[in-house]
Formats: sequence, C-alpha cells, structure tokens
Amino acid sequence: MPRNRAANPTHPGELVIITGMSGSGKASVLKAFEDLGYYCVDNLPVGLIPRFAELISQSSDIEHTALVVDVREGRQLEELPAILKAVKKIISTKMVFLEASDTVLLRRFSETRRPHPLGIDAPVKSSLATERRHLREIRAMANMVIDTSKFNVHELRAHVIESFQEKEAGKNILVSCLSFGFKHGVPEDADLVFDVRFLPNPHFVPEFRPLTGRHPKVAKYIRSFPQTSEFIQRISELLVYLLPHYIHEGKSYLTIAFGCTGGQHRSVMIAEDVAKRLKKAGYRVKVAHRDSPK
Repeated sequence: MPRNRAANPTHPGELVIITGMSGSGKASVLKAFEDLGYYCVDNLPVGLIPRFAELISQSSDIEHTALVVDVREGRQLEELPAILKAVKKIISTKMVFLEASDTVLLRRFSETRRPHPLGIDAPVKSSLATERRHLREIRAMANMVIDTSKFNVHELRAHVIESFQEKEAGKNILVSCLSFGFKHGVPEDADLVFDVRFLPNPHFVPEFRPLTGRHPKVAKYIRSFPQTSEFIQRISELLVYLLPHYIHEGKSYLTIAFGCTGGQHRSVMIAEDVAKRLKKAGYRVKVAHRDSPK
C-alpha cells in the first residue's frame, strides 16, 4: 500500500519500478526511495500499473513515485515488459532490477527462515533458478541493475540515495577498491583485477610480518620503491579515464581488486592509495580488505 506522499519532489514526472530476485533487498530499496520523498507502493498488481501511471501524470500533488513488482504477481509478471513500454508513453519511467548471487540469497533465506514465494515444496535453490528464468527478459529491460551481494543494508540505502538524488554529472558510480590474496582465490565479483605481486614483499621483513599495509611503516616501505608510485599513478590515470565510459554504458558500481600473495600488505596499501586518488577525482569510493587482517 502507499507509504509516503512526496511533499517536495526533486525529480517531477518520474516513475521508478523496482523489481528483481526474491531476497535481493527490494523492501530496503523502496524504503530508500521513501526517504528521498517518493510516493511509494509495495506489490502493486501489474495490471494496475498503466492506470496508476495515468493518475500520477494527472496529479498535481504526486509527481515522484516508486513501486515494487516481483514474482509474487505469478504469471501476470510476464505482462510487465509490454506494460512497461506502454507506461513509458505516459510518464518518464525507469526500472531498477535487483539481484544477488545464489550463495548470498540462500544465506538470506536461511537467516530469515522465510519460504521462497514460488512455494515451499521445492528447494530454495531450485526456486531461485526458476525465478531467474522468469525474470530474464525483465532484467534485460532494466535501466539499472544492482547486485546487492556487494552491499549491506546501510550501503545499499546509501547507494540508491546517491544514485537518485541530485549529483555531479558524470560521477554517478560507486567504486569499490578491494584488496585480496591470490592464495585465497580471486574475488568472484571483481570487474577489474590488478596483480601487485611484482612489488617487493614486506612479508619477508620480520618486523612487518604481523602488520598490514595500512600500518604507516609498512606503507612507507612499499612506497620507497619507485615502481610503486609509478604503478599507482598509471593505474589511477587509467581508472579516471575508464570510469566515465563505464558510466556511459550504464554501470552503477565497479569493483577494482588488487591482489598480492596473502592479501596482507601490498594489495592493502595499493587499494588504500588508489581509493584516495579516485576520491580526489570526485568519485564515490569504498575500500574493503577481503583477507586482511588475518
């Protein structure tokens, strides 16, 4: 049902349709839109969307809206692609599709102990596979696809708010600088991977072994080699060049992974320094260290 009336809409004449996988965080995203001042509706029947769009387009009070549509609609969900095309002729419409990895979705269902909407008779993993097939065409039509595996609830809310409120043109992307150790495997969600094992390894300096790349002494040691500063400079320039092109292609977040042997020293220091360069360039950046500290 409707949750909040927008008193001061900042994006008039816009309808945002939120859909995606069960357990991907649609309720959290709808709450973020509510915080932005959107008039929000949860689980509106698909068949009512055109009429809803007409009412909004004719209303002088409600101009900025968001609604959730998902697999709870059953077979009616198959009508969404055709309905979306019709609604875009009535009002400016965007679709946000939420997804997450099976591993993350299975964990979320296990933690909440809620059955999958497709039924309690089939295993959750099987239901997720069926749901992905049903949503394939809808996902392809989305203006924005968000993999919520990368976010906790607070980060997801912040990402949505940053994406839909007024922002500096050309900088609408969240960059994650991630450090990792190759001996623990390459991160599955990495978009770009850089190997920094060519740098001297602080692990072989006894006093640095128990520390990480965030320690000033370790960072100073790594920076003492000329190839370090040159690498950071060249990679930062490359990323500043690439990011506008990723944004142009519709990417709303990018994970850049830096790997060394154990993920404790070199990759940590490089991820921190590159993140600072990108923040200085005006991008939203978060830093994560998958394998550090031990």
